[in-house]
Amino acid sequence: MEGEEQLLDEGLGLAEAAGLTDQVPALEHFNFMESFWSYFQSDLISSIPITICSFLLIAVLIERSMFYAKNNRDISIFIHNLQTQLEKGNLEAAQMLSSQLGSVTGEVAEEGVRLLAVQREDFSRAYDITTSIVTRKLQKYLPILATIGAVAPFLGLFGTVSGVIKALFRMSLGSEGASLKMIGEISNALIATGYGLFIAIIAVVSYNLFSNIVKRYNDDFMLLKLLFLSFSNIDFDTSRIYASAREEMQAPGQEYYAQSMQPAQQAPSTADILNNARRPKDIQGGEKPPYPDFLK
Repeated sequence: MEGEEQLLDEGLGLAEAAGLTDQVPALEHFNFMESFWSYFQSDLISSIPITICSFLLIAVLIERSMFYAKNNRDISIFIHNLQTQLEKGNLEAAQMLSSQLGSVTGEVAEEGVRLLAVQREDFSRAYDITTSIVTRKLQKYLPILATIGAVAPFLGLFGTVSGVIKALFRMSLGSEGASLKMIGEISNALIATGYGLFIAIIAVVSYNLFSNIVKRYNDDFMLLKLLFLSFSNIDFDTSRIYASAREEMQAPGQEYYAQSMQPAQQAPSTADILNNARRPKDIQGGEKPPYPDFLK
């Protein structure tokens, strides 16, 4: 035992003499947060854009999740009840049933009932316009997720390349212990690639998930369209629908809409303007030069 301890002491003495103990640090546990913060500070060109992408990703995830959760409805029972009311020819009950659903599907169904009453000949085209507008609402902010999923990996790769270039440049200076420092800088630079890939993976998965939700809504809209088209050849009693529309126009805040539904007044023709210009007008016993009515 004493001989082994003596050999160990002699080996350590030789290592100290060669200066190896100063270059080889003690083995420590890897601290990810410390390495990430070191990367973030040393490469702001890539870390700041990726962080901005992460904030946008979180905002879109929260907003879209809340929107889809708010409009999530099981329409299997609704379709059955709507079909029952249409078979009875009760458009008013069908419209009320659609409004009580309280989602984008209900809005489309309510508009479909209205089109079934007033525009049966061109129902398919008018209904497709409605669904296109609602689909744009459902796809809101989804292009941001697609952009983040495509750009974030390249931002991370750019940060890695930038970090490796810096490490190789410092190694070329030939300072003492440069090789070990280069290994540490390269490991920090690789964090950029991992950071970008992590954000991109979440963005791509979220985009595919939300796209499937939008596709499910489009399938529901198509199901409603087929249901309405099956009743497009039936003559419904639309008097109640028109009466409810008039009540909505007479409601407070709908004055402008009611005025816009009135027929526009015909503009005066050129002959009427010239006749008014030739006809003198007496005011208080005196005569004034003839002017057209729209200049008085």
